[in-house]
Amino acid sequence: MYPGHWAAEKPVTAAVVNTVTGAQLTWAELNQRSNQVAQRLAADGLSQGDNVAMFMDNRLEFFVIAWGVLRSGMYLTCINRYLTADEAAYIVTDSNSQVLFASADIPVTAELPAFIESCPHRYCLAGEVAGYEDYEAALADMPTEPIADERQGDSMLYSSGTTGRPKGIKRPLTGKPISEGIPGVERGNAYGIDAHTRYLSPAPLYHAAPFGFCMRTLALGGTVYMMEKFDETGALAAIEAHKITHSQWVPTMFVRMLKLAEEERRRFDLSSHQVAIHAAAPCPVQIKQQMMDWWGPILWEYYAGTERNGSTLITPQEWLAKPGSVGRPAGATIIRICDEAGEELPAGQAGTIYFEQATRSFEYHNAPDKTGSATHPENQNWTTLGDVGYLDEDGYLFLTDRKAFMIISGGVNIYPQEIEDALILHPAVSDVAVFGVPNAEFGEEVKAVIEPADKTVDQESLADDLQAWAREKLAGYKVPRSFDFIDEMPRLPTGKLYKRVLKDQYWQQSG
Repeated sequence: MYPGHWAAEKPVTAAVVNTVTGAQLTWAELNQRSNQVAQRLAADGLSQGDNVAMFMDNRLEFFVIAWGVLRSGMYLTCINRYLTADEAAYIVTDSNSQVLFASADIPVTAELPAFIESCPHRYCLAGEVAGYEDYEAALADMPTEPIADERQGDSMLYSSGTTGRPKGIKRPLTGKPISEGIPGVERGNAYGIDAHTRYLSPAPLYHAAPFGFCMRTLALGGTVYMMEKFDETGALAAIEAHKITHSQWVPTMFVRMLKLAEEERRRFDLSSHQVAIHAAAPCPVQIKQQMMDWWGPILWEYYAGTERNGSTLITPQEWLAKPGSVGRPAGATIIRICDEAGEELPAGQAGTIYFEQATRSFEYHNAPDKTGSATHPENQNWTTLGDVGYLDEDGYLFLTDRKAFMIISGGVNIYPQEIEDALILHPAVSDVAVFGVPNAEFGEEVKAVIEPADKTVDQESLADDLQAWAREKLAGYKVPRSFDFIDEMPRLPTGKLYKRVLKDQYWQQSG
């Protein structure tokens, strides 16, 4: 389905609500305004298959523009609003975007026009910025009726770029009418999202998972409750105030909510909450168990990527029986675990995780080498996200770590995620990153960088405490040889840790 359907069914019902201001878009408003965006794109000379970019913070207009693009049969590229001008301009240019919608209150917005001459149409929201036309003025005279030929568009989002320039993830357009919905919704709805759903989105909308779940909820007729940005008590208050039924999170959000005082956590009525979905990074077993103890068995977990090349799913009940797993393959997905040579490994042995599909469903835009490196050497329809893991005897997948961050010390493979999961449980730790640093004898040694909960703590004493803590929970060779401390971890609001930024500092110093 799409806004036109729900506008006919329930025109004055809220489609999207801002949990901070209380402002909302009704279905009639979302339908009419997204039609105006589609009409504006057509007036600018764009057609099916063209690309449109958004550089925006969380605001109601995000959904208007997104639906306007998707009902025009075009590609939509949502850009991380925390990027520099150079980084954002690269994505606008590389994606061949002909239109850019940007928020005036993002400082970088003013810098972009000088770098994106290839993008002729630029519209600014919530303020005047040189080099842009006013968004509201550009739509004012546009018809509120649909364009003549509404076809399914799709997102073309960019990978995080922690190891170089990000690349767009592009899938062929379906050519289907928008009345059949948007790509992804037809794959099924294990979470029970429907027209009665009240879905809380606490994360940045430019990120693949929040964007995907919000659009899926709207396609199915549910109401999206959008936070402008995540904060622990604000999220809990929103669940209570709006009687939220469904939500989607990343593990760092769980950690921050669990570190609230007990009386603060317990004062909110969360009884309406039926399904809490999480992904994006492995969740420490004890953190997830604590969340289950608090919220009840409502946590659903999946493993997938923006590439949409396959996925797994695990129910709360399955996870309680298989703690630490991210589930079994969903839909038609087949998982293959392979060694460095591409040979399949038996159950229990860790290797590169490949998803098998009938045909490869995506490519990296303008990056055939990256597309090739994500493809199995023998089987073109086996693709990987670069993660390492293993299948147990029942076919449940367990993630080990990102292959790029595996530490090899004295010939032994060490996976940082296990060490991070142990250290984050220490009450004095707010955030943690573990990676390998140069060691003359062993090649690499284990380094932990800690963001302490109390920034005034005695670091030397805390380092001793953390080493003792680690020795109680980990094999000796996994215990960090040293601890450094940082005021704030380079982590995006999406939960994505820029570990490469930290790691590169140590390797550059050694060189």
